[in-house]
Amino acid sequence: MTTSPALTELTGDYVLDPAHTRIGFVARHAMVTKVRGSFHQFEGTAHLDGADPARSTAQVVVKTESIDTGVEQRDQHLRTNEFLDAPNFPDITFRTTSIEPNSDTEYRVTGDLTIKDTTRPVTIDFEYTGNAVDPYGNRRVGLEGSVTISRKEYGVTWNAALEGGGVLVGDKVVLEFDISAIKQG
Repeated sequence: MTTSPALTELTGDYVLDPAHTRIGFVARHAMVTKVRGSFHQFEGTAHLDGADPARSTAQVVVKTESIDTGVEQRDQHLRTNEFLDAPNFPDITFRTTSIEPNSDTEYRVTGDLTIKDTTRPVTIDFEYTGNAVDPYGNRRVGLEGSVTISRKEYGVTWNAALEGGGVLVGDKVVLEFDISAIKQG
């Protein structure tokens, strides 16, 4: 696959801009609706190789304590050992192991996702949404992606049976990434 000349110019090191990046999730609740939330504290770095995107790398560390669904009682429960166990596992981490360009704007990013004490490979489909120089002179790149995981595969197994059948919390969780990264140097 040939690389767009514009992507070659993006080669360099980047950091996530927490003010313009969202790391979120969606989970089924009571079998009838979805609960959406996000994490407010995280750090991430990447090295983009515009000439050879497969040589790019990234890593993200998310603070589990920063989970926010808009309902404090639920957030407190999600921080306990029944879910994320934030006191004992303060970080969720992701580190790339490979990146495959599907086109000039679509990439399959595979890496190791660690939640609690379990590390499993995941593949996230990302779309490159563009780049721009902001009013402060920073070069920014944008990416959007998502992946569905099984929370049980990461040891997040708490649930409650519903009277009419089913469970309170679905097993599948969609992780969502809306990324704005700033080029360094």
